[in-house]
Amino acid sequence: MNQLPPFARDLAPKLASRELSSREVTHAFLERIEKLQPTLNAFISWDGERALAAADKIDQRRALGESLSPLAGIPIAIKDILCTTDSVTTCGSRILEKYVSPYDAHLITQLRQAGMILIGKTNLDEFAMGGSTETSFCGPARNPWDLERTCGGSSGGSAVSVAAAMAPFAIGTDTGGSIRQPAAFCGVCGMKPTYGRVSRYGLIAYASSLDQAGPFGHTVGDLAIVLQTIAGHDPRDSTSLNVPVPDYVSELSQPFTKARIGVIREHLDSPGLDDEIRSAMLAAIDEYRRLGCEIVDITLPHTKYSIPTYYIIAPSEASSNLSRFDGAHYGFRAQLVKNASLIDMYSQTRSQGFGAEVRRRIMLGTYTLSEGYYDAYYKKALKVRRLIRNDYDAAFEKVDVLIGPTTPTPPFKIGEKVDDPVQMYLEDLYTVGANLAGIPALSIPIGKTRSGLPIGMQFQGPALSESQMLRIANAYQRATAYEPQLPTLSC
Repeated sequence: MNQLPPFARDLAPKLASRELSSREVTHAFLERIEKLQPTLNAFISWDGERALAAADKIDQRRALGESLSPLAGIPIAIKDILCTTDSVTTCGSRILEKYVSPYDAHLITQLRQAGMILIGKTNLDEFAMGGSTETSFCGPARNPWDLERTCGGSSGGSAVSVAAAMAPFAIGTDTGGSIRQPAAFCGVCGMKPTYGRVSRYGLIAYASSLDQAGPFGHTVGDLAIVLQTIAGHDPRDSTSLNVPVPDYVSELSQPFTKARIGVIREHLDSPGLDDEIRSAMLAAIDEYRRLGCEIVDITLPHTKYSIPTYYIIAPSEASSNLSRFDGAHYGFRAQLVKNASLIDMYSQTRSQGFGAEVRRRIMLGTYTLSEGYYDAYYKKALKVRRLIRNDYDAAFEKVDVLIGPTTPTPPFKIGEKVDDPVQMYLEDLYTVGANLAGIPALSIPIGKTRSGLPIGMQFQGPALSESQMLRIANAYQRATAYEPQLPTLSC
């Protein structure tokens, strides 16, 4: 990093005091991207000249004595599923490989207004459908802790960009664990806010009732400061919550009070849970006991239905949302023989433009919504979704927050599960419940396996309890004197 600190907590005060310029900081991260991109493939696109020009404007404003956001002049990486007017938004798909949006996503506007430097668009599973960032038309992103292993998905590029210090912050989206799982696999912090807490305007939809954007960072404090910037009501999003935004950052500094912490037995006692992850979780639970917290065993009886419920609802919504990508209006269009029919154009465009996993989910969703099957599958899944939400509501009458492992296994090898959809889907076992219930959840690092692979712990809280959940997670990082680590990369 050319002697510049890689972490946001160190950059912000140096920028504010003008010890560092935004141009210096942005240039250092751009150099890091250029160096590591061939190895990690974390980004789909970036524009150094545009980023440096934005940094210069912040430096000029700071020199004039303007009052600026604490984030002003700090770079941030954006998952390439959020619309931006000055760069392509591909969704990791051939069908949108040249698409430039005529408008910015709402949260992009908020980040620009805060003075953040949008340094690039990150790699992802195609249309956010995947758990390993292997389905991207740009090829897989790689885990910086072990280049043979997946970084998780679908927001894998965002997680890698933070883990490898290619950006101090990143934005991802989470439909069934797509922020939390890659955060756990890459050894960083990641948060899915309450559904509706962050506007979905300009987020190209996968499953509209489940999608939610959120931040990646090195610490819980990083999550708080970015969430402070992107949260809030947006009238252009009909699901946006019109409620005040707490001061997440200042609330982190409040003294920690004893919390009631629920341990999800279905997760911790799962036979599929890796033994090293279980041991790390038990140590984390003991840490909370030492902090004086009350530890309560919690059961979520319908959690065993969360994967089948999710994989009916999400593909059904995807089938509807992705019907617009047909080659007729924008994006990729297949080359056709003379006198080909409109149906030929639709069929060939979608067959050639979409990858195998996206086609699989579209077909699954179309089937479950079809006449004669809607009641048997989709309608029944909605009823089970309500039961899953009821389990969470009952749990939060007893505890303030739920904890458990973020993933059942450490990062698996690239190629290991991409041809086995069921095994890939089971990686979401502990994360999809929060999306089905619409509640906030976050993942933080709690150690590494003997082979040096990161382990993540997940927190889940009641709707709009982000402040409380962040405070409880931050208490763990303080108690353990947590210090972010960067992987050693010989490239």
